[in-house]
Amino acid sequence: MAMTDPLGDMLTRIRNGQRAKKDSVVSPSSKLRARVLDVLQREGFIRGYSEENIGNRSQHKGLRIELKYFEGEPAIRHVARVSKPGRRVYSGSQELPVVRNGLGITIVSTPRGVLSDAEARESNVGGEILAEVF
Repeated sequence: MAMTDPLGDMLTRIRNGQRAKKDSVVSPSSKLRARVLDVLQREGFIRGYSEENIGNRSQHKGLRIELKYFEGEPAIRHVARVSKPGRRVYSGSQELPVVRNGLGITIVSTPRGVLSDAEARESNVGGEILAEVF
């Protein structure tokens, strides 16, 4: 059966991996997922990620996501998908939501690429709100 929300699947893998205290998790690769991971790495929510071959014949690419912990607690306390396949959510640059009074971030897909809410406000661009993280 086809996956309807690949980005939501990756965020769930991260959430489940941190609850299970894993060092890393693997998710199928795509350009959008890699750009979202770039934002999470820039903002300090994950240690990093790398692309690798997954499967027995190595024909599929995957992303190994290195999870981050601080004093035994996950760096990501909450991660949620905002814009879903059944209900897309868009926002202008000035109306982007502030998560936990600036302690969290909103990940936004803009014409200039996938950015955090602060980067989108600074560039004065809006777009589709993909997820919120804190």
